[in-house]
Amino acid sequence: MIGKRILITGATNGIGKQAALELAKMGAGLVIVGRDEIKTLKVSRDIKQASGNSNVNILVADLSSMDEVRRIAAEFREKYQRLDVLLNNAGAVFSEYQQSADGYEMTFALNHISYYLLTHLLLDIIKLTAHEHGEARIINVSSSAHRNAALRLDNLRDQSGFSMLNSYGASKLMNVLFTYELARRLEDTAVTVNAVHPGLVDTGFGHNTGGLWSSIIKILQKLFAISPKKGAETLVYLASSSDVAGISGAYWNEKQQKRSSENSYDREQQKSLWAFSAEATGIG
Repeated sequence: MIGKRILITGATNGIGKQAALELAKMGAGLVIVGRDEIKTLKVSRDIKQASGNSNVNILVADLSSMDEVRRIAAEFREKYQRLDVLLNNAGAVFSEYQQSADGYEMTFALNHISYYLLTHLLLDIIKLTAHEHGEARIINVSSSAHRNAALRLDNLRDQSGFSMLNSYGASKLMNVLFTYELARRLEDTAVTVNAVHPGLVDTGFGHNTGGLWSSIIKILQKLFAISPKKGAETLVYLASSSDVAGISGAYWNEKQQKRSSENSYDREQQKSLWAFSAEATGIG
């Protein structure tokens, strides 16, 4: 991975942080994205020290805001002319309805729109990297929570009927739908796009929900969760392995291609989500 440039969102905790560390150890130049500047700086220093790789830089943004996504995309473009791997990993679950700065339900804004918008704003650099160096990769972190989810695009500004589990599952379904549609649109390029389920990982994910849900998530993690290192393995594999060169439009778990939910293969849902996202962001 020496000489390659990787951008990782949600890289200050959990599998994002672990993936950043492992890829830094391989010699990649990293740009990690976090919401808190002090924490993000500390994580970058920790990764530099643990990996022996000083080529670790940061961008700071609240990715639920489209303006913030646009700002860090512009900052990246000013500093770098190469992007070998874009790892869209940032995400959260919210126990109560919250609205983003752009007026959308927060789970949708952070877990899907940030993926869609950041990818599009950097896509020309990704394509150029693929053209000049043979390939480039986009990895979208989804979840098995997508399997029982339904795509609803008519209630993303509406508090009525909000459900934490339904909203989270729908956002993870969107990650898969977006992956498949983008992969199809990039078929004539050397850019690959894949989605990944990292597994139930023992991190701070979901602890922000508070109350009963926070307790339930912590219990489930204690009983069934894998370590962040184990959870990051497939992310690192997709970012770095020559075994997956040229493979695009797939859903991965434990370094293997798996079949995602039946409705994730629905072309009409893929196109509907794309059209809605394009209108929401004004790009695509």
